[in-house]
Amino acid sequence: MEHQLYGKSGAYPCVVTNDPDNGRYMIRKEDTSGEVFNSKEELVKWIHANWEMKQFENPEAFITMMDEIEKE
Repeated sequence: MEHQLYGKSGAYPCVVTNDPDNGRYMIRKEDTSGEVFNSKEELVKWIHANWEMKQFENPEAFITMMDEIEKE
């Protein structure tokens, strides 16, 4: 599953990919750089350490994304 979040300070959306069927766990940041993870747990840990809901235009979308990722 892919989620797009629009940050307040970037021109491009952040994209979070959580695809357990294919073993893909990735983040593309606002500056188009990215991070790749070996597991959903690593992905979630990085998000909690580096992002806050207030940095996104729609904080509710961040909360919804985290709920969906953590339930999968």
